[in-house]
Amino acid sequence: MNTDAWTLLREFTDARIALGRSGASLPTREVLNFGLAHAQARDAVHQPFHSEEISQALAELGLPTFTVRSAAQDRHIYLNRPDLGRMLDDDSRSSLQTSNIGSYDLLLVIGDGLSSHAVHRQAVALIRELLPYIKTLGLTLAPVVLAHQSRVALGDDIGEILNCKAVAMLIGERPGLSSPDSLGVYLTWKPERKRLESERNCISNIRPEGLSHTAAAFKLAWLLEQAFIRRLTGVKLKDESDNPALHNKVSPLIGKN
Repeated sequence: MNTDAWTLLREFTDARIALGRSGASLPTREVLNFGLAHAQARDAVHQPFHSEEISQALAELGLPTFTVRSAAQDRHIYLNRPDLGRMLDDDSRSSLQTSNIGSYDLLLVIGDGLSSHAVHRQAVALIRELLPYIKTLGLTLAPVVLAHQSRVALGDDIGEILNCKAVAMLIGERPGLSSPDSLGVYLTWKPERKRLESERNCISNIRPEGLSHTAAAFKLAWLLEQAFIRRLTGVKLKDESDNPALHNKVSPLIGKN
């Protein structure tokens, strides 16, 4: 019996392989599937960020929230001026400076990024898995900041104002043609606006079809533990959380101050 070797491979990937052909072109089915995936990716970029829904879900976990906006006034400006998405607008900056939130060990920022769809689907579920680790580590957690029209570096601006030791930015990643709902997490030690991208650790592709919420929460907890021990993040902090000997091993931090 002749077996198409591609059939087995298609079971292990969402990549568009072995699509077949119809004459000199693709089968109609595959053309339509591609069009659908492209439309879903575009929709993910332009879908509004409903931060009030996230705020309500976090309140059910006992977490207060604070909402801010970047200097990009709307989605069109956000997509054309990435620099404005990296800084707070004047009203948000003033509100944070007068908020009396105080200093905390860890700040979680949830930003829409390039896919608010990803944030709506993944952010709360990830935080729910992360909370027991934060308790184990003994970290104090600031009110969660919800950020509209945000880029990754906006977390540095917020974290610097609030004087937090570390910031984890949960943000919608650039949609792919098979993953319009992928969440990324960027962890930065001692956030400030002069931080370089090389001074962060990134956890990517957080979604049920990629890195699960459970696995991502442990990876982030492991990086948090090491960040507080070594006082750094980025290229100098190698992610070894996948080492089987370290699986699910996160210990209370001693003398983290």
